[in-house]
Amino acid sequence: MVLGALRVEFFLADSHSLKGKRKVVRSMVDKVKAKFNVSIAEIDSNDKWQKIELGIAVIGNDRRYVDSCLNHVRDFLESLYLAELIHAETEVINL
Repeated sequence: MVLGALRVEFFLADSHSLKGKRKVVRSMVDKVKAKFNVSIAEIDSNDKWQKIELGIAVIGNDRRYVDSCLNHVRDFLESLYLAELIHAETEVINL
C-alpha cells in the first residue's frame, strides 16, 4: 500500500473577509472532488483570510500512480487561477 500526501499553500490577494475566502476554498475543494478520486480538506490557517492551506491524500498500490495523481491535482489547483500557489509539498510513503 502506498500513501501519498500533498500540502499546498495559496495566497488569496482579492479576499477581504473570511466569507470570501470560504467561497474560494469551497470552490477549490468541490472541483477537485469532482475531477479526482482523492481526499481534500482545508487543514490550517482557518482564521487568516488571505492564506489557504489544503491537504490532499490518495492511497494506491503503485507509487508512480500516487505521485502522478498528486502532481495532477497540484497542477489542476494552480490552473484554476483562484489564488496564487505559494508552496507545495508532497510526501509518498510505502506501508
